[in-house]
Amino acid sequence: MDINNVFLNLPDNLVILSPEYKILAMNEAYLQATMRSREELVGKSFLLEAFPDESVPYEQNPVKLSLDRAAASKKVDYFPASRYDIPKPDGTFDVRYWEASHTPVFDEQGALQYIIQKTSDVTDRERAKLEAIASENKFRFMAETLPQLIFTVSPQGKLTYLNQRWATYTGISTETLINEGWNNILEAEELEKISRKWREGFEKGQDIQLEVRKRSKDGQYRWFLCKSQPMRDEQGNIVMWAGSCTDIHDMRQMVQELLQSNEQMSALSDQVQFAYKKAETERKTLENLIMKAPAFFCLLDGPEHRFKLVNDKYQQLFPNRQLEGRTVAEAVPEVIEQGFIAILDNVYTTGKEFVAEEIAVKLDLHDTGNIDDVYLNFIYQALYDDTDKITGILVFGYVVDEQVKYRQKLEELGKA
Repeated sequence: MDINNVFLNLPDNLVILSPEYKILAMNEAYLQATMRSREELVGKSFLLEAFPDESVPYEQNPVKLSLDRAAASKKVDYFPASRYDIPKPDGTFDVRYWEASHTPVFDEQGALQYIIQKTSDVTDRERAKLEAIASENKFRFMAETLPQLIFTVSPQGKLTYLNQRWATYTGISTETLINEGWNNILEAEELEKISRKWREGFEKGQDIQLEVRKRSKDGQYRWFLCKSQPMRDEQGNIVMWAGSCTDIHDMRQMVQELLQSNEQMSALSDQVQFAYKKAETERKTLENLIMKAPAFFCLLDGPEHRFKLVNDKYQQLFPNRQLEGRTVAEAVPEVIEQGFIAILDNVYTTGKEFVAEEIAVKLDLHDTGNIDDVYLNFIYQALYDDTDKITGILVFGYVVDEQVKYRQKLEELGKA
């Protein structure tokens, strides 16, 4: 058997080093992976000449330390995934991530003869990890920014994530709520009904929606509209449940007070509740909370308020207009005279959030040149970088035309 030929054609990336860490031999797979020739590598110091790392002193080079451990322990030493870019013939670099093992080889007297390095290109895996981390960080940023109580649940029904607004509302840390559950913030007499509704949804794999009273940190209970829906993989298996809870206490209280004062308002209050629930059922959560959220949402960048991210609901307010990449003044000139640029400037300068409730904004909703009054609830909230410097503004809100119209009707009937 031609052992040398076998070595040269093995599919793994292999290089043989001397006890002084000089390159003695390598196989074809190693040459292809490093984009080097045999003449460029043989006889060179592995770390000082062939593959130097100027970011750390030689004695602290993690590859050298791994080689040292293998030689000292007389055992294979495994080197974790690390980035090492491979220079291309054109002078540019190919970004790569590698895992390695260092296997010492000794003679009959126990003297170190060689160290065999086996490397594996794990670039695709590491990039996937980095992309997953970036995606998760983006989701967490959005979830923490939204003014709703956001949660995720495992397929087995265990809480896995709560945004910080849960702790703000309940006065209980998210870690405690996740570990102990949220039963202790629910009304005891409603707990069985709520639990049964959740069990039915989990067993059938269907969307869950119900109105629940949750205890705040001051001991008061407020009504929330809670909705959860299953997230499935490509095979249709449920991988998690995602949901949100929206405070509807004030709306319910208003309706109840009107009903108590005039029973004839019952039919109209049902319409109000139905209209509200219909809007809520259209909401998407988690991945849909960002770009497919039922509320309008955008990020404005810099002091000129340039659109950086716009979801579908926000774009619907300005059909056939290019928003992303343009400033508010450029893309939506009709809001300048209404004073909104000045308000944005103030939020960007002071960091003080601006909250508007049922404010009438004049917009060309249908792209016809005709200006309509659109009633909006929205918030301008400053965004900060790691140095607490304001970098932009988050805009989040709802169109509340129907709510305003129904309330106005209710007020008119209440005065009649």
